[in-house]
Amino acid sequence: MLIDTHTHLDAHQFDEDRAEVIERARAAGVHKLVNIGFNRETIPTTMALAEQYEFIYAAVGWHPVDSIDMLPGDLEWIASLCDHPKVVAIGEIGLDYHWDTSPKDVQQRVFRQQIQLAKQKRKPIVIHNRDAHEDVVRILKEEDAKDVGGIMHCYSGSWETAKKCLDMNFYISFGGPVTFKNARVPKEVLSKVPLDRILIETDAPYLAPHPHRGKRNESAFVRLVAETAAEITGKSVAEIAKITTENALKCFGIR
Repeated sequence: MLIDTHTHLDAHQFDEDRAEVIERARAAGVHKLVNIGFNRETIPTTMALAEQYEFIYAAVGWHPVDSIDMLPGDLEWIASLCDHPKVVAIGEIGLDYHWDTSPKDVQQRVFRQQIQLAKQKRKPIVIHNRDAHEDVVRILKEEDAKDVGGIMHCYSGSWETAKKCLDMNFYISFGGPVTFKNARVPKEVLSKVPLDRILIETDAPYLAPHPHRGKRNESAFVRLVAETAAEITGKSVAEIAKITTENALKCFGIR
């Protein structure tokens, strides 16, 4: 039994066959999924999925690339949704210095606001971090994010940075890129992260694992991430499934 801890099944790439994609995930042993709503468009569609399917949960937040569009009422909206029984985290939030869509100071302000909200609502946070490792770690420390912890989504940083995140009560989540043959650093990090801090995800429809690289990703493929994690850690796929499922349930507070 597997949990895809980060997916976007409401994305337009699934408009033609969403129900079939969800059924394939179930057939592959994925018994729970966490769908991510990250802006004004995707939060409602994420909530709709969580309300339609008993085994789909929601994380809601404001993505850093959309920070410039966030209004005070949007933060209040996210706060109100945190009281919904299917909302298990605030995210994905963080910093993205790769896409030049929102100024860094705006991204950082919105990031801090959502960390503070997570602390008020006692929700873990799901971190999006692209080309901003130093600032992400600094802000997490300054805002005492250790109080809620959360997930370093689709982790791509070094082991040194991962250690700092682990010290702040974060899980390290691995997606399709860890399956790539040239993924030396992610494989090294996975081999060093304590087993009780590893999560797996797809980020579907993005970042499909080998041998589907470059194609549309889907939640059923989280099993391929589990297989790679098993190879790296010397565990069986069944053991990795059990470990990562228990970790996800604990992180999200799902019973």
